[in-house]
Amino acid sequence: MTEFQLAVYQTVQKIPSGRVATYAQIAREAGYPGAARAVGNALHINPFPDTVPCFRVVHADGSLCSSFAFGGIASQRELLVEDGVAVVNYKINLAEYQWDPGESLK
Repeated sequence: MTEFQLAVYQTVQKIPSGRVATYAQIAREAGYPGAARAVGNALHINPFPDTVPCFRVVHADGSLCSSFAFGGIASQRELLVEDGVAVVNYKINLAEYQWDPGESLK
């Protein structure tokens, strides 16, 4: 596992239940701004799906990943709904559900 992948997995673990983050947001928070596509690649091979909730990571427009590695887009939708996130037409309202890394500090 690379240092980059480890940073991505550690960052994704911080997303609380009921919240989502974008690939670009994870890249920034992990210390690799501009590496959104690489974040997607790292999550696609996530070796820790039970402890790294990659289903909480979505596209910049709030849409789900059509190639979600752990069961496809329907599975990602189901996991998010179970997590308390409203999904409408396979899309998340980021204004309502996007993770603010500072919120846990409040």
